[in-house]
Amino acid sequence: MTIVPDDKDWTWVLSERCPECGFDASVVPFAHVPRLLRENAAAWPALLRSTDAAVRRDASTWSTLEYAAHVRDVCRVMSERLALILAEDAPVFANWDQDATAVAERYHEQDPATVAVELVVAAEEAASAFGAVGPEQLDRVGTRSNGSVFTVETLGIYFLHDPIHHLADVTAHRSTVE
Repeated sequence: MTIVPDDKDWTWVLSERCPECGFDASVVPFAHVPRLLRENAAAWPALLRSTDAAVRRDASTWSTLEYAAHVRDVCRVMSERLALILAEDAPVFANWDQDATAVAERYHEQDPATVAVELVVAAEEAASAFGAVGPEQLDRVGTRSNGSVFTVETLGIYFLHDPIHHLADVTAHRSTVE
């Protein structure tokens, strides 16, 4: 079963409420990013203990395990991007193809218990890194390979949407089948 690649440019979530998960960047202060990342990460281990965590509900939707592995890797990538913005003046981020990563890393075959631990660790590292940002660093910029420019502040809030959105993907589905 293959997943249709996500080719949307999700940067619009910085200026509009996400109709799928309800995330509204306009009401999320940057200072809340670390706490919200930690809270989100805390929800994943229980979901990954489910006997059906590795089962896709249909051919075009990731399983809970695949979503969790993706969230783990998003935390790692965004931590790297934050470090780059803080270390360099106006860096350009390397392209990250999330779909290619899912295939290459065989998300669907990973151990749910291991992914649960790794996700919590990666989210904690990201939360700590974003929590250590000083107010004088919030306006530092970096550019994604597609030309989207982020400040430290917008990167943190943009990043936060991803784990929140995917937790909503997984929990919305679970509530409809239970």
